[in-house]
Amino acid sequence: MTNTPTNAPTSAPHNTPTDTQHNTPTPPLGLLSGKVILVTGAGRGIGAAAARLFAREGARVLLAARTEAQLKAVTEEIRAAGGTAGHVVCDLADATSVRAAVERTVELYGRLDAAFNNGATGVPPAPLDQVWEEDFDRVCAVNLKGTWLAMAAEVKAIRATAGTGALVNTSSVGGLMGNPQLPAYGATKRAVDSLTLSAAVTYGPEGIRVNAIAPGTTLTEMLHDWEAESPGVIERLNADTPLRRAADPDEIAQAAAWLLSDRASYVTGTVLRVDGGMLA
Repeated sequence: MTNTPTNAPTSAPHNTPTDTQHNTPTPPLGLLSGKVILVTGAGRGIGAAAARLFAREGARVLLAARTEAQLKAVTEEIRAAGGTAGHVVCDLADATSVRAAVERTVELYGRLDAAFNNGATGVPPAPLDQVWEEDFDRVCAVNLKGTWLAMAAEVKAIRATAGTGALVNTSSVGGLMGNPQLPAYGATKRAVDSLTLSAAVTYGPEGIRVNAIAPGTTLTEMLHDWEAESPGVIERLNADTPLRRAADPDEIAQAAAWLLSDRASYVTGTVLRVDGGMLA
């Protein structure tokens, strides 16, 4: 016989440090884990930053834009970092092209959970009476009609696959105030806000949330083009911004990621200013 007490444990209890199962930390889930997200305007600027961020946060992304070389470069960068990404050339001014991009997302990943409608075009800065008609038509076709086409196709795809989901449209603080140098651009962004609110009311009962972000001064190619046309504009815009600087595209993408995530599950019909306090 042994002298071991009859009530002594014969093995270590499950809550002791020898139980490695309980000491292995659970890897944190990404903000967008499991979601399939379409990103338009994804070849550069805010769209490219968003595609990279969404992939890092666990989403499978499809990048859409007009320039294949840019799309390919960003897609390969995401894959090299361990993310899941594909790309499709898309002209937002062409209805067939927009619908094909949405269909390609579903074909590639089997579903659509969310979309970031970020693609846009600008026009040379000028007062309203000096805007060329062809420039006005183009900015309306891409920024306004393109967003409308994308939203309509995305809602249809979400209904048919994921059932519920979220859309985020890129607006601008330039559409929330008088915009004497970019009147056509500002008008299209104000119209995007209206589409956003209407869609939020329409599709909320189905569990499809629709929001917009309104970036302030952001270091994109469009801003640098404006600076080339109007030297000193970035400095002047920064002087009107309480944070006294322009945003990095990733800072804008962070706001879009949150709105597309389940952490914003009770947020819809909002135009979220991400502007460094410019309109405060």
